[in-house]
Amino acid sequence: MGAELITPAELSRSLRSERPPVVLDIRWRLDAPDGRDAYRAGHIPGAVYVSLDDELAGHGGPTAGRHPLPDPADFEAAARGWGLNDGDAVVVYDDWQSFGAARAWWMLTDAGVADVRLLEGGLAAWRSAGLPLEAGAFEPRRGTVTLHPGHLPQLTIDEAAALPARGALLDVRAGERYRGETEPIDPQAGHIPGALHLPTTESLDADGRFLPGDALRARVEALGVDGPVGVYCGSGVSAAHAVFALQRAGLDPALYVGSWSQWSNHPDRPVATGAQP
Repeated sequence: MGAELITPAELSRSLRSERPPVVLDIRWRLDAPDGRDAYRAGHIPGAVYVSLDDELAGHGGPTAGRHPLPDPADFEAAARGWGLNDGDAVVVYDDWQSFGAARAWWMLTDAGVADVRLLEGGLAAWRSAGLPLEAGAFEPRRGTVTLHPGHLPQLTIDEAAALPARGALLDVRAGERYRGETEPIDPQAGHIPGALHLPTTESLDADGRFLPGDALRARVEALGVDGPVGVYCGSGVSAAHAVFALQRAGLDPALYVGSWSQWSNHPDRPVATGAQP
């Protein structure tokens, strides 16, 4: 279905349907990667907690980046633990600008799940609509879904390096990290040479909702983007958010999963600083 949103009202109605969607709560932040306590304190009724670090990422060495993709068999086992079966619709949400939710959306879509939607405005919008929360932990019946990753385009580190010569590589981190003024997490500050800057946080309005597709398209066109498009961030999480936004703008960007956390752990890779590509 592509990059689709669902409103809180639509989700509330669908939860009362004969076959409700599987709802996944991906509560994750850079400063609070384990969202279990926040989930248990209150979540959308029937939502299953998903650990981004444990279930939506692998655990390789530094040269693989901070959030490499998990082994496909491990990801399938995790999805079955969420109660997912073949043919199920899925709704994903979080409480931090849809970053964690977008990672789950990208991985499930890449694995062939046909109907995965982001909750528009996330948990804040659900609360603002006056809809109920449920405390504790929901334990679903184990599912039997079969996943087949490889449906969405990706970039290797070498493909990311080569892309600016024939298309556009977009760095979607904050401006100060792109320019190399600061780097709070990874070994080096700066950006991949030739990368253009398009911060993914600017794809949202003040309420954390994605801008309309035409507004998102205008942001890309203002950069003079031509040819194939790839995106990266710090560790591949907010870049998935950018893929979602760019799909809504009518593009089909490739995700460089390793992102800057992989690139900056390879001392032989060149680094650019400043506001220019």
